[in-house]
Amino acid sequence: MAKAQRKDEQNRTMNWTCVQYPESAAEGWREILSELQVKVAVSPLHDKDVNPDGTVKKAHHHIVISFDGNKSYEQVCEITEAIKATIPQRCKSLKGTVRYMTHMDNPEKAQYSKSEITAYGGFDLDSMFTPTETDRLVHVEEMIDFIIQNDVVELIDMLTYAKYHKHDTWFPLLVNSCGYIIGQAIKSQRHKKTRVDSETGEIIG
Repeated sequence: MAKAQRKDEQNRTMNWTCVQYPESAAEGWREILSELQVKVAVSPLHDKDVNPDGTVKKAHHHIVISFDGNKSYEQVCEITEAIKATIPQRCKSLKGTVRYMTHMDNPEKAQYSKSEITAYGGFDLDSMFTPTETDRLVHVEEMIDFIIQNDVVELIDMLTYAKYHKHDTWFPLLVNSCGYIIGQAIKSQRHKKTRVDSETGEIIG
């Protein structure tokens, strides 16, 4: 009995994930999720994903269900069966799974917008997308390269580009924390009398 209890405890976790196919979903499945009174995140419809052979994958949603305490596989199955989703899987990384909903860390895959993720039950999406210091540095490097390569000389042009093309990465950094350094880079680009070779970093007079 004690051994069985230990095994059950090992199979219990707070965060679970599953996949929902619209063609087989239960009617009103979103309402079912919203009424659970637990934290849930539903991805945008992934309708541009492709298989290794180039064929288009069946359209689907990724779903994360996050509880305040550990739940067993059987308990979560009651939910996935109610919405007619796939069987639940233990979520190894909550942040990684939610970020995968946009493929933002997988640039080789089709990209989806964070704004199209649906959250229920007070799921804190913003905390899932807070950039690490490494992320910030990478994005700042990307923005500086963009400024040099495209001769950006006005901050409004940078903001406009980021708003429409880098809304989930560059734009929040420009608005919240990196606006000053990028503004200075643009000002320098506007007034400089030299240029930098984008491949070697060499200053050319």
